[in-house]
Amino acid sequence: MSKYSKEDIIRMVREDDVEFIRMQFTDIFGQLKSVAITASQIEKAVNHQIMIDGSSIEGFVRINESDQYLHPDLDTFAILPWRPQHGKVARLICDVYNPDGTPFAGDPRGVLKKVLKRAEDMGYSFNVGPEMEFFLFQTDAQGAPTTTTGDEAGYFDLGPLDHGESTRREICMTLEQMGFEIEASHHEVAAGQHEIDFKYADALRAADNIMTFKLAVKTLAQKNGLHATFMPKPVFGINGSGMHTNMSLFRDGQNVFADHSDSRGLSHEAYAFIAGILAHVRGMAAITNPLVNSYKRLVPGYEAPCYLAWSASNRSALIRIPASRGMGTRVELRCPDPSCNPYLNMAVCLAAGLDGIEKGMTPPDEITDNIFAMDAQTREARGIQSLPGTLRDAIDCLKADSVICETLGEHVLSQYVEGKEKEWDAYRTHVSQWEINRYLVMY
Repeated sequence: MSKYSKEDIIRMVREDDVEFIRMQFTDIFGQLKSVAITASQIEKAVNHQIMIDGSSIEGFVRINESDQYLHPDLDTFAILPWRPQHGKVARLICDVYNPDGTPFAGDPRGVLKKVLKRAEDMGYSFNVGPEMEFFLFQTDAQGAPTTTTGDEAGYFDLGPLDHGESTRREICMTLEQMGFEIEASHHEVAAGQHEIDFKYADALRAADNIMTFKLAVKTLAQKNGLHATFMPKPVFGINGSGMHTNMSLFRDGQNVFADHSDSRGLSHEAYAFIAGILAHVRGMAAITNPLVNSYKRLVPGYEAPCYLAWSASNRSALIRIPASRGMGTRVELRCPDPSCNPYLNMAVCLAAGLDGIEKGMTPPDEITDNIFAMDAQTREARGIQSLPGTLRDAIDCLKADSVICETLGEHVLSQYVEGKEKEWDAYRTHVSQWEINRYLVMY
């Protein structure tokens, strides 16, 4: 049931001194887009009359079919606290529709909605809790970002070592003004690295929250003279940033992953969901880890999981089952990074898990040993595979996985693969500073 009606939105815009409304949507590569309208246009907005040129959005439509319409999700109405409080700015998160009134096949939010409908038809609702990591870097005299932190803190340290503490606190307070429930925030392992965890929500709201979170973090960091980045591995030799994705299925208000009679407290559905994720995680990698840079995080030695295994406690495994049981039982996938499109990330995770349930899959044996300490022969003997090692490998794995391809749909799949292949080719042909330093004098 919706929280707001059209009349509610129109009234709030008028009563709360809102002058501008950002009609926000997300492209297939996870970039937030928006069209700003004035308060005088709010009635048109809530009646789906705001049009965009889809041909100008990468991965959307061709020039000869460019008109598309924004259908706002009224329950996403929020005033942006960092904008002026006289003549306020609000936002509405939108779905993208074709002129004939049908949902646009290239809208990532629509891709997630389709998989959620499939889960609903099976009797499930899907909840997700993300753990978002990011770096705060200093800027130079011209305001351009550097990779210098001026920060000497480590895991769970606090000021004065943690130079980003005040910005992190401001981010948390701002998000709470927007309705977030912040569960924890702390300094992460690497210098300048931070994590903020907010309460789980149904998957659609969780994906919306991630997009809002990223905008808030970048905006408030910039206000404080810092640069925030969700780049997975911005600095060589230190930990990268992940977006651990905690997932659970509910039916009739009960967590279906919980089973008190099982030795690990997990149900048959939980085991099958885990098995489905493991069966498709290589095919999902180009979605969960979408950048060339993503695969520089997924290497041994920096706590990033790169081996296909699961465990109820082992943090070197790709899938971990956190200690909480009963209503808090959840499956944590540790490979996604915060550069991913959250709508597509949650769509493929859910599709993979549901495939495991539908086919009655059984996961391999739990791995309780430190996988990072195993040599290649030991991992092979125990049947432990690896994630793709490069974006190129991940694209090939994606194209070979029919379940993930079907989940994305032909439009998103073709446009996404085309964009990522161009990205890989640009990287492959670029002459890097490492190559100059290594070869210019030697040869």
